[in-house]
Amino acid sequence: MLLRVMTALLTVLALSVSQTPGAQLLVLHGWSSPAELAALNVLRSGLEAKGHSWINLAIPHDNGVKVNVIDLIAGGNSPNIFMEPNPQIYRQLREQGHTLSPGPLFKSIGALANFPQAVIDAITIDGQIMKVPNTIHADGMIYYSRAVATASGVDPQRWTSLDAMFADFARVRAAGYLPMAIGGQEWQVGYLTHALVASIGGAKLYRQLYSAHPDAVGFDDPALLQVFDAIRKIRQQADPAANGRDWNVATSMVISGKALLQLQGDWMKGEWHAAGKTNNVDFGCRGIPASKAMAVSIDGWGLLGGAPPETEQAELDFAAMVVDPKIQAAFAAAKGSTPVRLDVAQSAVDSCSAQVLTGLNTPGFAVNTPNTTASAAWIAAVWGVAFKFWNTPDMSSADAVAALRAGFAALPG
Repeated sequence: MLLRVMTALLTVLALSVSQTPGAQLLVLHGWSSPAELAALNVLRSGLEAKGHSWINLAIPHDNGVKVNVIDLIAGGNSPNIFMEPNPQIYRQLREQGHTLSPGPLFKSIGALANFPQAVIDAITIDGQIMKVPNTIHADGMIYYSRAVATASGVDPQRWTSLDAMFADFARVRAAGYLPMAIGGQEWQVGYLTHALVASIGGAKLYRQLYSAHPDAVGFDDPALLQVFDAIRKIRQQADPAANGRDWNVATSMVISGKALLQLQGDWMKGEWHAAGKTNNVDFGCRGIPASKAMAVSIDGWGLLGGAPPETEQAELDFAAMVVDPKIQAAFAAAKGSTPVRLDVAQSAVDSCSAQVLTGLNTPGFAVNTPNTTASAAWIAAVWGVAFKFWNTPDMSSADAVAALRAGFAALPG
């Protein structure tokens, strides 16, 4: 049954198989929005320029079905390239002899010296580079419509706190707009939660909650109650159709002028670009007000080892192509991400990406997304509590913290 479900989900999303003479690489990913597909096409073209072909294996990340590369290998559908953040998956693959490290390649081509430290941390597992870095995204930023801000008489750049942001929402509603465009899916609430933990609680609390071995001391930090207080205030801004709304549909509500802003990962920028909109003209961006830390997602591709030499060489060709400065510039423009190299042309780094880079270069400010630091079981537990809190108006912030504590105590081991 699982294999039938998996087969049904392996859909081609606007990426055709090309007829090039080199190796054929099966590429597993979870991207499906227009901006994501445009960015993938940048990589496909780059791979084809090296004489290889791209076979698409797409399982959208928000479809509710959890299938990873281990499952696919067991089912006889082994991908050559795969987007996978969970470090435990790479440990399992290493035990099976299915890993191929791009580390020596990155050193030889000069890429390693130009990766920010946060990128190196994100692609390194147990002391070995195991991933090909592709994107840098801030997990929680504010992108807003300049037209709606002007019409409402508010200036998001002047907000010095979340309370100041919430206080302006009455003016936005009075002007006939929604203050926030919200997607009420579990993963979106989960991302909002850890973005606020970083912003409100800072790096210390974040690491206590989202390390490989969480520290229960974090549950006693008053800032954690403030995180859930903020989530409740954000939930109160949701329109009746928010439940189940995809993130990019929420983005389109801001682009079309129905809502002032969206607080989401900065992959939002790719949707603005895809709609033909321009930074500093049509939209503005900023971090969460008064942030003490910034959570970042550094997406990386894994390379499947144990393949024939010509296939492994093609995988390394893919790795070199992904981190090429010109490819990084083109990919980031389509995806809305920040390039993973510090030596990419400054013309490819807009003011929104510059804010992310400033955070990365500020000591102690950037923290890596839980998907690369915490266990899958603990992430699922946190998401479950946060989503229950989101959907239960009479659940207090203290109740949510108590539920987190109970979930932590119930973890195996």
